[in-house]
Amino acid sequence: MNARHARVLAALTEARAVLDRFMSDPQQLERVVYAAEIMANALRHDKKIISCGNGGSMSDAMHFAEELSGRFRNDRPAYAAIALSDPAFLSCVANDYGYEQVFARGVAALGQRGDVLLAISTSGNSANVLRAAEAARAKNIKVIALTGKEGGALAALADVALQVPHLGFADRIQEIHIKIIHCLIEEIEERMQND
Repeated sequence: MNARHARVLAALTEARAVLDRFMSDPQQLERVVYAAEIMANALRHDKKIISCGNGGSMSDAMHFAEELSGRFRNDRPAYAAIALSDPAFLSCVANDYGYEQVFARGVAALGQRGDVLLAISTSGNSANVLRAAEAARAKNIKVIALTGKEGGALAALADVALQVPHLGFADRIQEIHIKIIHCLIEEIEERMQND
């Protein structure tokens, strides 16, 4: 095996180890199921799911929302989900109120009692995601957190914290986040289709 192959194998092995650690924690698995139930319950009551995150986590927030409002694996009704990701809105709020307020302002504008916020931060300490969670709690909006490392301040603000047990680079955490997101969508669909 040459050095390049070894590097790729090491990366994949580390990714598998992070996933195995998450999968081996029954409490985390139960939290995924519980988070999906909270989200499905909101949708059943004509509420919506708002998602947010920075960088790769924004991409994950967008991915989550488009799979729910568009389509995941099979045809079914569209579910009310939106990612706080509009560039004009984000730049407007950042300019007028500061970057820490970009997601909180979106929650304030769009969020209603009974909605759910999916707040994504690999460190659990992204200031703008924390402000969004605080804004959600002020409006009686449930908060589902996708975090990593030790959960950060976001875990304490969440009704359910899904925490990837990895203290290294964020990309390994993001890899598990997308798996969790797909599990959430599948669980939500199952509940919505069998009501």
